Amino acid sequence: MSSLALATNMHTAESNVNLSQVWNIIGELQIVIPDLETPYSRASFPNTNYFDTESKDQTISAIITERQQQRNAVLDEISGLETVMHSIDNLRQQLVEKKDKITQSMNLHKRFASTLWRLPTEVLSQIFHHCLPTIPAFDELQLSSRLEAPMMLTAVCRRWREVAVDTPNLWCKLHVPIVSRDHWEGQAFCCHSWLKRSRGLPLSLALQYYGDSFKLRSLLQPYINQISSLHIHIFPDADELDVLLEDLAALQDLTIVIEDRDMAFDTRSIDEEFSQSISQLPFTLRSLTVVGLYLKPNDISSVNPVWAHLTNVDIEIHKPRAFLHLLQLGPNISSLKVRVESNRTRAFKPFTHTKLQSLRIGFGNSSSNPLLVLFNALTLPNLRILEVNDVRVWPHEELKALLSRSKCTLETLIFGPRVKTTEEQRAEYVALIPSLEVVALEYGFVDGMLTIVRSEQ
Repeated sequence: MSSLALATNMHTAESNVNLSQVWNIIGELQIVIPDLETPYSRASFPNTNYFDTESKDQTISAIITERQQQRNAVLDEISGLETVMHSIDNLRQQLVEKKDKITQSMNLHKRFASTLWRLPTEVLSQIFHHCLPTIPAFDELQLSSRLEAPMMLTAVCRRWREVAVDTPNLWCKLHVPIVSRDHWEGQAFCCHSWLKRSRGLPLSLALQYYGDSFKLRSLLQPYINQISSLHIHIFPDADELDVLLEDLAALQDLTIVIEDRDMAFDTRSIDEEFSQSISQLPFTLRSLTVVGLYLKPNDISSVNPVWAHLTNVDIEIHKPRAFLHLLQLGPNISSLKVRVESNRTRAFKPFTHTKLQSLRIGFGNSSSNPLLVLFNALTLPNLRILEVNDVRVWPHEELKALLSRSKCTLETLIFGPRVKTTEEQRAEYVALIPSLEVVALEYGFVDGMLTIVRSEQ
């Protein structure tokens, strides 16, 4: 069969996509190598005997003409075969497309048979909500990834994307590291696209703040009345922090971390501008954490309007007197984590705080024993958790007196790695409160790394 005929038949096969015809055509294709031997094929050169007469010259010329015709015929066959191969490629592409459409239709109908596909939108939204990642630590902050919810959910199928985009509470948490000014526009666009989907619900934002507070403020401005939780990680060249804290009418939880750990302690106190910004925070604020700056007694007084509404506080203070002053100004504080940097102590007037349930306290310079003075002054009738760190001399009798005086039902007593107590002392605490759990934190190696391990007594 000629190549032209073969190509014609292949075109017909392509139109009908009939594979049996294709195989028949391929089976009929036969390649026969002609006999090309002549009396001159084995001639050695130079040898002029073959070229003595004019007749022999004519014979050789005829052979060359015949070979030219044979080669032209093979070139036609190759061209025809290439046409056939192109037709086969087209056939294969059509079959692949046909297979893909069949698979797509099959998967579509499988979804209708799937229990997950038949779930109501409300149930699917709840499942999506449980897929959300937890808020990372500040040193792990990164722009929310396409490889985790909710972005990952939008890439599964059209219905999942529609449900995810139309579920506002999936878009209420956002972690935004402001990498550099060069990438600001792209990050701002992504953040706006994300936050618009929250549709007015309360927002929880974690921001790394390097510099231009006015740009960052412009990013937050459309959602300023939605922000209920704000975590700001501030780097040394940041400026105008007060700009970010203005008009946060719905704010309930504020965390500020100052990155510059190279500063000397005496230079880490808050300044007047920062203090004023804190004092103007709304009465909705319930939780305040400040890491990297300490408050002096005057600072505690300067932000007085805020303390009265707080229930959770995590700060560093300069003197024990500021600690007691904080409790006096914060009658609703139920959880307090505080580090006292100064070791200067003097006797204080007795003070009762009725709401405090969790107290975690540590001391930076504990050559004296400020905890003894504090235990003598305090009465805490609702205390449930007490954790103490970095105390050189443990005030055993003073703690017993505090527990007896307070008549509290202490549930957990935690000693940090640098707090030295005896088994007899711990047994006396349990004798006072039989249900008490005593925990000693110690330094130990876990997977080859030095860390703090928990040891129940």
